[in-house]
Amino acid sequence: MGLTAGIIGLPNAGKSTIFNALTSGSAAAENYPFCTIEPNHGIAAIPDPRLEKITRCIPTGRVVPAFLELVDIAGLVKGASHGEGLGNQFLGHIREADALLVVIRCFESSDVVHVDGEVNAVGDAEIIETELIIKDLETVERACSRITKAVQTGNKDLAVKARVLERLKDMLQQGVTARQSIPDQEERKLVYDLHLLTVKPVLYCANTGDSTPTHGEQRQIDALNAHAGKTGAGFLPLRGKIESEIIQLSAEEREEYYRMLGLSESGLTGLAHALYRLLDLQTFFTVNEKELHAWPIGSTGTALDAAGTVHSDFASGFVRADVYNAADLEQLGSENALRAAGKIRSEGREYKVRDGDILFFKATP
Repeated sequence: MGLTAGIIGLPNAGKSTIFNALTSGSAAAENYPFCTIEPNHGIAAIPDPRLEKITRCIPTGRVVPAFLELVDIAGLVKGASHGEGLGNQFLGHIREADALLVVIRCFESSDVVHVDGEVNAVGDAEIIETELIIKDLETVERACSRITKAVQTGNKDLAVKARVLERLKDMLQQGVTARQSIPDQEERKLVYDLHLLTVKPVLYCANTGDSTPTHGEQRQIDALNAHAGKTGAGFLPLRGKIESEIIQLSAEEREEYYRMLGLSESGLTGLAHALYRLLDLQTFFTVNEKELHAWPIGSTGTALDAAGTVHSDFASGFVRADVYNAADLEQLGSENALRAAGKIRSEGREYKVRDGDILFFKATP
């Protein structure tokens, strides 16, 4: 799959607690800074009610949901861009992630120390943002120095890239992220090789602890939501501690608990879906008598991309893909009924996969 979301935040923000809940993992979650030093890796299943609906129409063996890889990265501190805390090691781990889940503490607790002494959700977000901007600025300034010499040779493509870099440098100096500075996808491609930190999609997770927020905590949550809107980031509140406890219950107990709370889904399900959207992913399926498998693919992915996601041999020997959609299967009830209704199509490698498509690949050996 190769798509990862890095979980970052200041020390004691609740990163490892949320990571454990999402992955049912066992990352350390203690009340002291830098509890996480080496990043923890795990996978989070993406809940999808279509899986059950497909199995009702097509008997199969095991069912495999789509997954995202999550990386729990050590807590950042002010000055990380200059080597404070875990410094460059921390920033290097962020560079490898495709998107960032930024956990921000919005709960008050005398039992869990705040790295700066008091809860300040927007202030914490700005510390993280500033450290990443500073590191990106260093990267862009070095790139500007290199490209200035190359532009003198008269290369027009490099001249365009140089203009983008200069504008980006100016914006970073003003404290504006690369995500905001270069919204144009074609321009982003020009600076892709720099692997900028602030160009990555961001989801702010407001960690609200284990109870209904107090008036003061709600102000922190609302302020963080407004900040996310201003900076082009996503936002989702989550009771990290209580979700990590509920995940230990049986499926029946969890359903009953959420019903008592009047919720249709868990906060973790909402978070998994939010991360999926953040990475601009959709789901396609493959199914036979042995296995039903959900696969993530980008919103612009083609049938050839989907084939390569399942197995490299399917991509190298691609001939065609037989395609129908899970919604049509649910409506008509069987593959035979789909075939009779003309709902199963043969598509070529350039076919744009739609969310919910079920594909059967034909490939040469």
